[in-house]
Amino acid sequence: MKRYISIVILCTLLASCSDLVDDLNNDPNNLTESSFSSVLTGAEVGNLLFQSGESARRAAIFAGQYRGIDRQHEGFYNYSVTTSDFDALWNDAFVNGYRNALIAEETALNDEIGPIAQGIALVLQAQVAGSIASLYGDIPFDEAGNVAITDPVFESQTSVYGKIQNTLDTAISLLGQGTGRPSAGSDIYFDGGANAWIEAAYTLKARFYMHTKNYQAALNAAGNGISSMANSMYGPHGTAAENSNLNYQFFAIEVRQSDLIVSDFMASLVDSGAGNPIPSNYRGNAKTDETGRYGFLFTTNSTGIQPNIEDGIAAQDAPAPLVTYEENLLILAEAGLRASGFGTGLSNLNEYRAFMDTGGYLRNVDLSQVNYEPYVSADFEVGGIENTDGISPENALLREILEERYITLFGQIETFNDTRRTEGETVVRVPIAPNTGNELPQRFLYPQSEIDRNDNVPNPIPNFFDETPVNQ
Repeated sequence: MKRYISIVILCTLLASCSDLVDDLNNDPNNLTESSFSSVLTGAEVGNLLFQSGESARRAAIFAGQYRGIDRQHEGFYNYSVTTSDFDALWNDAFVNGYRNALIAEETALNDEIGPIAQGIALVLQAQVAGSIASLYGDIPFDEAGNVAITDPVFESQTSVYGKIQNTLDTAISLLGQGTGRPSAGSDIYFDGGANAWIEAAYTLKARFYMHTKNYQAALNAAGNGISSMANSMYGPHGTAAENSNLNYQFFAIEVRQSDLIVSDFMASLVDSGAGNPIPSNYRGNAKTDETGRYGFLFTTNSTGIQPNIEDGIAAQDAPAPLVTYEENLLILAEAGLRASGFGTGLSNLNEYRAFMDTGGYLRNVDLSQVNYEPYVSADFEVGGIENTDGISPENALLREILEERYITLFGQIETFNDTRRTEGETVVRVPIAPNTGNELPQRFLYPQSEIDRNDNVPNPIPNFFDETPVNQ
């Protein structure tokens, strides 16, 4: 396979073309192979585009966090979707994300960069493939990204998750060897820091074990996962038009703000003000003040409630969360409760709340508007501040953790994974309702482009409301 990278699309949408293609072609009349540094940067930009771009926005619509009010996003909100609506998203995932991560590994091996470089490429492959499998179900894996194979075989979702776990294990072993760090600046996430990559790999293992409901394995992996905010994987952004936050580009530059607003349900969970659209949903209490988080997440304009593009989550230079300390803490809380019991879950939730009480992942927050005091077991007993409806203490704690995940992971693919994973747990799940009809979305559709050219697409083709295997 030639080591050519899909650089034009990536440059146009996110990164500085001059940065990515320096020295790519010495002779303008002859395309040469990319250096590993250029390939790695491009693969990470491709991952960022997939994880925080339109796929994430679409997932958040289906998870009840956004409301489409015009053009195609109104259709998505009303579940009026066709296979062709997913052509570009499939390309984002498999070409800009997965194929470029494969090319990064091939380049690292061919150029003998070393084990850290190879390990980074493997983590990227696992991160992208796991997200694709979560959204689509059965997908190509072993044969994916190979341009010589025109009809890659689709493998079962459960099999793919197993292979992803093996990929991450291999990556962790390689990263632990401590040599072969990529050149400075080529790794835009951690600048080649092996320890940060190892922790991110463990958190990804935990994330994907959560997808398959293997909560003990998730707890074990998260115990080795991201250990600090500094070691979180955030995609960097800047203040130039070509490297701005993707949500900033959508809501501030592309004049698409008229298409999409934050749902009343989502806003109501954290709005402590008089304008809360559903005041009974506000999750604040004597120990919790969400005013600061609301300001970080949202703003109100003439269109409605939208992400904060001034100094919050969708600011021009706001980094995009990809694999984070806050997610790892909440995996420890949920998996700890499910696998080890109430005490472990509460202790881990309180560790998360202590993190948030100092501002946590919130940028430019006024700490006088932030309060996350530790909970005690009595808060979850019948009649406690987190159990006013008389459910079991364990369920009350689980409900709080799931709601916390829903808010913390706002706008990310993981919110859609959570809503499907817990849909059958009616007492504790985040109670999002279908936007229309009586069924919640279950998957992204296989794109028409793949259906037209790949004879191995599953037959019959699953529809929008067919559960993926791990959620059945």
